[in-house]
Amino acid sequence: MPHAPSIPLPAAHALRKLGRDLALARRKRGIATADMAERLFISRDTLWRMERGDPTVALGTLATAAFVLQLHDRLANLAAPATDALALSLDERRLPKRIHRTRP
Repeated sequence: MPHAPSIPLPAAHALRKLGRDLALARRKRGIATADMAERLFISRDTLWRMERGDPTVALGTLATAAFVLQLHDRLANLAAPATDALALSLDERRLPKRIHRTRP
């Protein structure tokens, strides 16, 4: 990945894992690289970059790959509030210790 933008190391690792997982899903479905690239309207080189986790590949390309592989429902829930552990923890800490009854 020459000249890759500077992104946090954990994000780079996550993109590499996503790329490997998409490549594995493609192979398990028996889709050749040429066919997958054609379905995504990209070159095979871009497909290979995506499967290596290159951060310069467009998000729309990743989303389309998820759709082609029938994984788009998981993408739609990526930042779902119900599964955001940090936000849920922060919400819990913000709850009042006591609730006082209002007097009429």
